[in-house]
Amino acid sequence: MFKFLNALVFGGVVTVWAFQVQMTPETAFKSYDDGLFKPIETLSALSENAFTTMGHPNFPNYSVRIKKSSFCDKTVKSYTGYIDINAHHLFFYFFESRNDPDKDDVILWTNGGPGCSSTVGLFMELGPCRIVDEKGPKFHPESWNSNSNIFFIDQPADVGYSYADFGDPISNSHDAAKDITAFVTIFFENFSKFKGRAFHLAGESYGGRYLPIFASDIYDHNTKLVDSGLTPINLTSVMLGNGMTNVHLMLEGYYKTTCSADGDPGIYDISTCVAMKKGLPRCLKWYKESCVDQFDHINCAAADSFCELLLAQPYYDAGKNPYDITKSCSPEELENSLCYPALEHAANYLTRDDIRHKLGVDPAQNFTRCSEPVANAFIASLDMFQPTHLHVAALLERGVKVLVYVGANDWICNWLGNEAWTLDLEWSGQEVFKKQQLREWQVDGKDAGKTRSTGGLTFATIYGGGHMAPYDRPKESLELVNRWLRGEEL
Repeated sequence: MFKFLNALVFGGVVTVWAFQVQMTPETAFKSYDDGLFKPIETLSALSENAFTTMGHPNFPNYSVRIKKSSFCDKTVKSYTGYIDINAHHLFFYFFESRNDPDKDDVILWTNGGPGCSSTVGLFMELGPCRIVDEKGPKFHPESWNSNSNIFFIDQPADVGYSYADFGDPISNSHDAAKDITAFVTIFFENFSKFKGRAFHLAGESYGGRYLPIFASDIYDHNTKLVDSGLTPINLTSVMLGNGMTNVHLMLEGYYKTTCSADGDPGIYDISTCVAMKKGLPRCLKWYKESCVDQFDHINCAAADSFCELLLAQPYYDAGKNPYDITKSCSPEELENSLCYPALEHAANYLTRDDIRHKLGVDPAQNFTRCSEPVANAFIASLDMFQPTHLHVAALLERGVKVLVYVGANDWICNWLGNEAWTLDLEWSGQEVFKKQQLREWQVDGKDAGKTRSTGGLTFATIYGGGHMAPYDRPKESLELVNRWLRGEEL
């Protein structure tokens, strides 16, 4: 929402191969027929000084470079590497579970933007270590790898340590999904202990657009894996944190969050709220006609500009933090650190030559926390105006569970807007879901938020959490995720 939001079958049998190479991207594309490839089955076979490159006959244009990288949580094994797709190279981090890596579920996390690095999630929110100052990573006890194996991926290319050889950034979520599907398939097929393991896609913000498409692509590709005699990916759930999923149904939430009793009516003066209320019908009607009923590129962009001026500009004029309505944030702070100094500390850490060498980063590549070219490419394609709630409904009908959780203090992807689209979602459990009243869920006997749930869909708020809810409420967020992984109700 708004312009400022800024993964060959031979005779029916498939063999997956890998080989160890020095850490240069050129070596990732050796032929499968040159005799250098040997099967790989276990992560223990990986080196800390050289990449092992994995491929898959179903994805001849893809390979994955991976190595051991001990740099963060010393209590578990960790790995880094690149997904090489012709001229695109996506960087990832992987941490084994602190509990039981041989049995625990697997999570893949991506941040949003579009165009922001998942090191936001790794080093600020839910990763095994946090960078809170210039002294570097510190052990994070409420990490989501407490009971799961977890990936953090910088996607698409030109985000984080990821890069493209010749520019040409990905400009839409559907193309980005193909890379995630290939990566997940290669990883699970190479490391046999993860085959059939419950797999979850998680993320926040623009992840509300990314993840339903990524999950749908993985689910549909499972048919090809079965036809090839391979184990399908056990896609179990999607976790959408403070996501942007159905823009049209989330628009009214911007008014309610700042002008109604459900939000904080003290942010604006009365005249501003009255003006927003009077203009809201035109915003909703124009957006529905131009972006939903019949997508018109020019008129949809115009409708968005009108709604942005009406619903968003007053918030920024008030000097508020778009990720937490309880805090202030200057334009300079927003531009430099997204209002969170911890992100600057993490960026400084990731620009260090010794850290880049330890992680195996290609020497010529710099770290980019949020890529303006990628964001502009997605904006130009109007990717964000294509809702993904239909993908959510289709996944639910196929038995893939969906958790929609929202920090109650968020403005940019607020809980009222997220509640609105989940209630409106057309699927077989809709009527039962709508009849459920919001109830409190608790952690250690204290109210942690509100929730409703039925079938495979759960909606939950997290009190005191902003847009990056795991940062503000790490204990409650981890408890929510652990209950979700165990299949328990909140």
